[in-house]
Amino acid sequence: MKILIIDTATENCSAALYLDGQISDQEQESPREHSQRLLPMVDTLMADAGMTLNQLDAIAFGRGPGSFTGIRIGTAMMQGLALGADLPVLPISNLAAMAQAAIAEGASEVVAAIDARMGEVYFGHFRAENGLAVLVGEEQVVAPEQLLAQWQLGDQVIAVGTGFEAYPELAADDRITVAEHLRLPTAKLMIPLAVSAFEQGQAMPVDEVEPVYLRNNVAWKKLPGRE
Repeated sequence: MKILIIDTATENCSAALYLDGQISDQEQESPREHSQRLLPMVDTLMADAGMTLNQLDAIAFGRGPGSFTGIRIGTAMMQGLALGADLPVLPISNLAAMAQAAIAEGASEVVAAIDARMGEVYFGHFRAENGLAVLVGEEQVVAPEQLLAQWQLGDQVIAVGTGFEAYPELAADDRITVAEHLRLPTAKLMIPLAVSAFEQGQAMPVDEVEPVYLRNNVAWKKLPGRE
């Protein structure tokens, strides 16, 4: 199985290559340089592996939620790569990617929150099933106070993502432990989910893929200097 994964949905820009269990990756936190940095990362990974895109089985990408601009960049680059090489696509949740990393470290229940600015977070609640992050309910964009009012948590919960940095009150519950090293999703963190999705036949034609913004009215709410 040979899968290229790319992600630009948050401040992090990253790419990873999965080749029959072997992994290589590149990442850099560069909020406003995704469009300049991603393709060179992909070129380096493919060149180091001595491969072309046509030799891949699929391309996976971070489909959101996250930065509106970042998701658009990632989606556009995924489309160009997939169409050019006639490859199917695997959309991966950015929230699930962070939850998956916590599960790989032994967590059984995870809450993931990415700072969405404007007093909100992108949020997902996940539980481990057969070693994979499975969403409980729906992903949402929500104000911290609303989120606290709807908590339905187990006894030991791992929290991941920048939302818990921006809103420390979200982690005030004694049941919650923040994994401070899991701040942002990366392409590498998406590999287990991408591999599982491919094995389950979930790869889809590029023209059927839709990014996930959650905040549909972002255009009129966008603040100067914010993504």
